[in-house]
Amino acid sequence: MSDEARSPLTPRDRLPRHVAIVMDGNGRWAQQRSLPRTAGHREGARTVRRVVQACNERGIEVLTLFAFSSENWRRPRREVEVLMNLFLTTLRSEIRRLDTANIRLRFIGDPGAFSATLQSYIVKAQQRTAGNTGLTLVIAANYGGRWDIAQAARRVAEDVAAGRLQPADVTPAVLHPYTCLSDLPELDLFIRTAGEQRISNFLLWQLAYTELYFTDRLWPDFDVDDLEAACAAFASRQRRFGLTAEQIARGGHA
Repeated sequence: MSDEARSPLTPRDRLPRHVAIVMDGNGRWAQQRSLPRTAGHREGARTVRRVVQACNERGIEVLTLFAFSSENWRRPRREVEVLMNLFLTTLRSEIRRLDTANIRLRFIGDPGAFSATLQSYIVKAQQRTAGNTGLTLVIAANYGGRWDIAQAARRVAEDVAAGRLQPADVTPAVLHPYTCLSDLPELDLFIRTAGEQRISNFLLWQLAYTELYFTDRLWPDFDVDDLEAACAAFASRQRRFGLTAEQIARGGHA
């Protein structure tokens, strides 16, 4: 798209602080071109680089990407192997670039099913970028929203059993710190590509008041203009958090 045809950028004070993306459509992108599904995953990795750079340049604070769900292990064995190898090679090749760009890298999910080599690189990447102050890039790998809530509930149960909590003390506010991402800004904008309109077990706890945005664009074709369109849609919405429009107009007062 030419500069003349581009819509005005969303003002920074109207941008979401935290964006999450389900990167769907890699396989369909490849099939449309008579390529193996794995070619779509490799092209999708290039899109990740573009979107991460755009979010960092625009001042978005957190970008969470659904890289590999706990259900993706059900895919064909060869495809899973390619995804794991792509995960490792991308991590190896991008970590220096991310560090130079002042991007902090974090992972959420259960790493226990990954190879020892991949687990080691995950730890090293987080340690290397821990002090960076730009975009926080969160990679959800072997992650599921139900797993997240279950592990939080298990840890709360352990604290109750140890006497550090009473059952009556357990409220949403008490449970929240046990969930993934609890130390980061609340999730503002959820984007899913490729025309699917479902959550797919992603960030179930965190999505309570998130704005949802769905696009038909396949993930390998998703570009900076698509990201801007999603941000513009977010900026146009009135977020009421249970209040009425009249209350919002009065500054949130009853």
